[in-house]
Amino acid sequence: MDVGRVGIWSIGFRNDDPSAANEIRDAAAELEELGYGAIWLGGSPGVHHAVPLLEATSRIVVATGILNIWEYDAADVADRQKAVSAAYPGRFLLGLGASHPGLVKAYDKPYSAMTRYLDGLDAAGAPSAERVLAALGPRMLELARDRTAGAHPYLVTAEHTARARQVLSPDRLLAPEVKVVLDTDPERARATARQHLGFYIKLPNYTNNLLRLGFTEDDFADGGSDRLVDAVVAWGDVEAVRRRVDAHRDAGADHAALQVLTDDRSGLPRAQWRELATALDLR
Repeated sequence: MDVGRVGIWSIGFRNDDPSAANEIRDAAAELEELGYGAIWLGGSPGVHHAVPLLEATSRIVVATGILNIWEYDAADVADRQKAVSAAYPGRFLLGLGASHPGLVKAYDKPYSAMTRYLDGLDAAGAPSAERVLAALGPRMLELARDRTAGAHPYLVTAEHTARARQVLSPDRLLAPEVKVVLDTDPERARATARQHLGFYIKLPNYTNNLLRLGFTEDDFADGGSDRLVDAVVAWGDVEAVRRRVDAHRDAGADHAALQVLTDDRSGLPRAQWRELATALDLR
């Protein structure tokens, strides 16, 4: 599946408000025209959320980033995936994740839960080559390597990308999410980043991964230290973003899924997407 070198990750495409439908379709079509390789649907989407974007485009891959396995039945997901893949061959990528303690009432042993979920998908005939896992730790990365097309890690550094590539075989997709703030003012850019990071650095799956990368508990205070913010968010001008994308690629990434952060978390920052498209090697 050709996801290109760079894609866009956005919660805005997950909007269920009917009044947003036309803008979502127009934005998807524009991303395709700009040359992006993939659209990643944030906000725990279902397979059905990908259909309007696929209908509005002709080439770009649409991926769930990430479908929460606790919210959707495996057999139903498999049936929907097979139908969408048949209608849009080579253009739908099923991203799966095990969410976090505190966000799911019945949360228990994410690795075992994911293994059972993959068993359910396989039993229903879902294509394993058209799914990826939101894998962070070594065991989940190994599961991604052995039973899917690859991994889509979230909230990571280029160092994590290098470690993930060591676990994944060379032929597996590695598509980290990369946060972006297009603002050259350090104080303002970091403030925007912290507004977004505050939620995520309270979740143990992310903080445990960051601790493995050498950060400390002190780095999680007050929305994140400068060191943490600078490591997980590419802020500055488009050249700063290019350097961060290149760092992930040099570390072994095949694709970077860019999430542009603004004050409107659920919006579609189309002006910034256009600006990035002029500076990055998208395909």
